[in-house]
Amino acid sequence: MILVTGGAGFIGANFVLDWLATEGTPVVNLDKLTYAGNAGNLESLRNDGRHHFVHADINERERVGALLRQHRPRAIVHFAAESHVDRSIHGPGEFVHTNVVGTLSLLEEARAYWSGLAGAERDRFRFLHVSTDEVYGSLGADDPAFSETTPYAPNSPYAASKAGSDHLVRAYHHTYGLPTVTTNCSNNYGPLQFPEKLIPLMILNALAGKPLPVYGDGKNVRDWLYVGDHCAGIRAALARGRPGETYNIGGNSEKTNLEVVHTLCALLDELQPAGAPHAKLITFVKDRPGHDRRYAINATKIRDELGWGPQERFETGLRRTVRWYLDNKGWTDNVTSGAYRHWIDANYRERGTA
Repeated sequence: MILVTGGAGFIGANFVLDWLATEGTPVVNLDKLTYAGNAGNLESLRNDGRHHFVHADINERERVGALLRQHRPRAIVHFAAESHVDRSIHGPGEFVHTNVVGTLSLLEEARAYWSGLAGAERDRFRFLHVSTDEVYGSLGADDPAFSETTPYAPNSPYAASKAGSDHLVRAYHHTYGLPTVTTNCSNNYGPLQFPEKLIPLMILNALAGKPLPVYGDGKNVRDWLYVGDHCAGIRAALARGRPGETYNIGGNSEKTNLEVVHTLCALLDELQPAGAPHAKLITFVKDRPGHDRRYAINATKIRDELGWGPQERFETGLRRTVRWYLDNKGWTDNVTSGAYRHWIDANYRERGTA
């Protein structure tokens, strides 16, 4: 048994589905079901007795503590977080409450639970904290990629809140001995991603014939990681990672935002042709405040120590992703509710397209 927080979100749901398909052991899945947490992501597990879903907030400490004592998990895999930079710019308080205070609440309950374990149960317990490369700040065009020893330099409220949670996890290992492992990943993409993020937003806008809003000059660089590869990396870190260590997980696929959008347009021209090339919908809009120029991940440590590496090339992973969105219109219709449309309108109107 493991306990997963945020297991109805994009990466969390993919992890739960992959875990049950590969490991087969039960999962207690705790999720607050905010706008990006979608119970529909787990529909295929409706009648699976290995999956126990709990609708709760990680800040509900008594509830979390009771779940730990009841189910006695051998690990906690902590995904639950607010994760969208633009939303953090508009409302940073919620990011601090969930990402910093929520992680603190979870760490306290995990420490209390772990302290009550003995023998093999205590030795094998792990607290795996899933974080982001954004805590490291921004790279220049010729700078070496982020490693696990790169100093933290977060540039958005989101990144700062994740950096704070990373520091708390580190402190709980060094102060209390809690066996923690932290992973810092690059930009994920794949099925089930909420369409405020670049790739699903561009897919859905293109299919609707709407503008494809690209921030600034479109030359911001990200390292793209297929979500299935990320899930495999987390499983490796959980199984073989050393307590107290951090492992960077990257896709070895640096692309500018404009390259990503053009590749998407070409795929859609092939798979869902329209009256004109989809690239004609590309529209440059006002840049995001403090937009980091480049992220890149050096994943040598996890490769050498744990034997993990990405299996999906960006081109094949993106094709799989586009096909998933084309084949799952019911899912996209469900998540793009009135609240979603209100957010998209509010965020992009000020940038010149909505």
